[in-house]
Amino acid sequence: MRLKALYFLLVMLLPMVARADVYSDALATFKQSPVAQKFFDSAYAYAVFPSIVKGGLGVGAAHGNGRVYRGEQVVGSTSMTQLSVGLQMGGQAYSQIIFLQDKRAFDDFTSGNFEFGAGASAIAITAAAQASASTTGVSASTGSHAERTRQAEASYTKGMAVMTVAKGGLMYEAAIAGQKYGYTPR
Repeated sequence: MRLKALYFLLVMLLPMVARADVYSDALATFKQSPVAQKFFDSAYAYAVFPSIVKGGLGVGAAHGNGRVYRGEQVVGSTSMTQLSVGLQMGGQAYSQIIFLQDKRAFDDFTSGNFEFGAGASAIAITAAAQASASTTGVSASTGSHAERTRQAEASYTKGMAVMTVAKGGLMYEAAIAGQKYGYTPR
């Protein structure tokens, strides 16, 4: 029953994320944020996930595919998979960008089987009022637009900075989760 409910939530969210040029749209959204802009100016590389779909009912899962850019050139593809166990119900879709500060961070991320540690955190750069916490980090903000959103100052942690933009859905979560990333060079 739980898997059927999870499947239903994911199917409901997929139409929100299916669009023609999702990578250009996601990059344009992130580039509008003054919080993200300084990272575009200084990052060695970045990974963009236009649509990560997440759902859960006791057991949760999330998945998304992305591209890794060095400068404005695509250098490979990446995928993110997350499994979680705990009190959770609902589904959501979001975009995510991971800025890689230097070659060392780039090499770590593109090693083919990267996993964020418990100290990682994400900054929500646009939100109506959201906060989340898990083993993958904590994020919080209030506001309705990237330029008017009050948020924590974003910074690199171990050479990486993660930012998200909510796309839709509603999810209650108090769960333990871990994100694993795969990489395939172009």
